[in-house]
Amino acid sequence: MEERVPARRVVGLAAPALVVLAAEPLYVLVDTAVVGHLGALPLAGLAVGGVLFTQVATQLTFLSYGTTARTARLFGAGRRREAVEEGVQATWLALAVGALVIVLGQLLAGPAARLLGGGGEVADNAVAWLRIALFGAPFVLVTMAGNGWMRGVQDTRRPLRYVLVGNAISAVLCPILVHGAHWGLEGSAVANVIAQVLSAGLFGKALRSERVSLRPDPRRMKAQLGLGRDLVLRSLAFQACFLSAASVAARTSVGAVGAHQVVLQLWTFLALVLDSLAIAAQSIVGAALGAERREQARRFAWQVTGYGLWFGVLLGALFAALAGPLPQVFTTDRAVLDEIPHAWWFFVGLQPIAGVVFALDGVLLGAGDAAFLRTATLASAALGFLPLVWASYAFGWGLVGIWSGLSAFMVLRLVLVLVRTKSGKWARVGTTW
Repeated sequence: MEERVPARRVVGLAAPALVVLAAEPLYVLVDTAVVGHLGALPLAGLAVGGVLFTQVATQLTFLSYGTTARTARLFGAGRRREAVEEGVQATWLALAVGALVIVLGQLLAGPAARLLGGGGEVADNAVAWLRIALFGAPFVLVTMAGNGWMRGVQDTRRPLRYVLVGNAISAVLCPILVHGAHWGLEGSAVANVIAQVLSAGLFGKALRSERVSLRPDPRRMKAQLGLGRDLVLRSLAFQACFLSAASVAARTSVGAVGAHQVVLQLWTFLALVLDSLAIAAQSIVGAALGAERREQARRFAWQVTGYGLWFGVLLGALFAALAGPLPQVFTTDRAVLDEIPHAWWFFVGLQPIAGVVFALDGVLLGAGDAAFLRTATLASAALGFLPLVWASYAFGWGLVGIWSGLSAFMVLRLVLVLVRTKSGKWARVGTTW
C-alpha cells in the first residue's frame, strides 16, 4: 500500500497557488471597493463590464489548466525540458488569442453590454470600463499560460512573486486614478491593464531563463487545443450561467445588480481560494500518473476531498460572522446593502460543497479527464442553474432565485464528481491519455 501524499507537500503547492489564483478576482474586488464609493450606477456598470471581462478569461482557462495537465505528466516522467516547452507553446497561443480578444471585444463591447445590462446608463458605464480593460487580455492570458507550466513542474513560488507585483501595483494605482486623478470608473480599468502588463512580462522573462526553444510549434499547439476544446465547452456552461445571472439581476433593479456584483465577486474570490487545493491536486495527480503510480493518485483523490470539505466549512463560518460589516466595505448605498442578504446566505452555505467540488475538479483535470468534466458541467448548468435563473426573471424571485440556481448547479456537480472519482476510470497512467 502506497503512503499518503504528505500534507506539507500539498500545502507547499496550494498556498502560493492560492494568491496566484486570486489575482484576477482581486483586481475586480479592489475595483468594486473603490468604485462602490462612486455610487450605485458606476458599481452597476462595473458589475456588467466585470462579468463580461471575467467570462473571457474563464472561457480560456485551458491555457492554464490544460497546460498544467500536460506538463505535470511530463514532469512526473522525468522529462522537465519537454514540460517547459509546453509552456512556450501555451504562451504563443495566449498572445494570438489575446490579440483576437481585443479586436472582437472592441467590436462587441457595446452590443454585449446592452444585451447583458438592458441598455441605458448601466450599459454605457460598462462599455467605458470594458473597452479599456480589454487591452489587458493578452497579458492576462500569458499569465495564465505561465501559471500552467510552472504548476506542472511544481514551481508555485515564482508565480506567487509575479502576481504579488501586479496586484500591489493595481491596488495602489486604482484609488489614485479613480479618486485622486478623477478618472472615475475608467481609472480602475487603466490600473488593471498596467498591472497585467508587468505580471505577464515577468512570466515571459521566466521562460527565457529556462534555455529552451522559444519557437512556435504548430504540432504542440494543435495538441493543446485538442484538450482545450473540452475545457472551452465546459467554460461555456459557466459563461451561460453567470451571464444569465448578471442579466437577470440587471433587469431586477440597480440595487440588485450592485448587490449581485459584491456577492458574486466574493464568491469568485473564495472559489479560487478553494481552488488552490485543486492546483495542488492537478500537479500531484498528473505527476503520479505520469510516473505510473496509479494507486497513489487514487488515494490522494480522497485525501484532497477531505481537505476541501474542511477548508469550505472554515470559510463558510468566517463569512457568516462577517455578514454585517463586510458588505459595507464595498458600498454605502442603501439600496445595494438591502439586497445583499438575499444572496449572502446562499454564498455562505455553499462553501463546504464548493470545497469538495473544486478539489475533485483538480483531481480530474490533473488526470486529463476533461471530457467528463465538460459533460458534467453542461448537464448541471442545463438542469440546475439556468432553469432557476430564468424562472427568477419570469416570476420576480430576484436574487433569491438566482442564487437558488447556483445552489442547484453546485449540488449536481458534487454528485457527479463524487461518482466519477469513486469509479476510478479517470486514473490512466503514462504521459498521454
